[in-house]
Amino acid sequence: MLFLHKLINLMQMSFLNDLFIGLDAAKQEELQERLDLVEHKIKFMDKMPVACLDTGNNPGYLLSEEIALAGGMLETDILSAVFIIYYQPGKTLTDLMREVPSVLDTDWPAVKNNRIILLNDDVERERTAENAVSLIEDIAEMLHPGSFIFGHEGDKWIRFEV
Repeated sequence: MLFLHKLINLMQMSFLNDLFIGLDAAKQEELQERLDLVEHKIKFMDKMPVACLDTGNNPGYLLSEEIALAGGMLETDILSAVFIIYYQPGKTLTDLMREVPSVLDTDWPAVKNNRIILLNDDVERERTAENAVSLIEDIAEMLHPGSFIFGHEGDKWIRFEV
């Protein structure tokens, strides 16, 4: 009963609501356990200021809820961002590796500290509860290296060093 209550609270507060509808109870429980693991660990960590940019250095808000659930907070001031995630729907990691270096500013703290992440989460991918939970796990790993290892680095995202 407690699990169901937590799931309902999560679904009421989150974009995951629509994605969880129609899943069988076992799948909901598995995904909830994965989210609970991330939530439990980040509870004891500082929220990481994250700027999410496209290849034109325009701020993006598509991932704001995932970033928050992964222990980050969306930062609009690039100079206050500890991490910068470059993400643009339809862009592959190869596209991002080709385009991002020319738009980086070496005065940004995240660039100075090599905290640039390139993310390709959606090319030919359907938006499902499983994919959303996986993205939250990946962002948690990006923002809290050493605390999480989910194994998608190099596949869906990479740390980019200048």
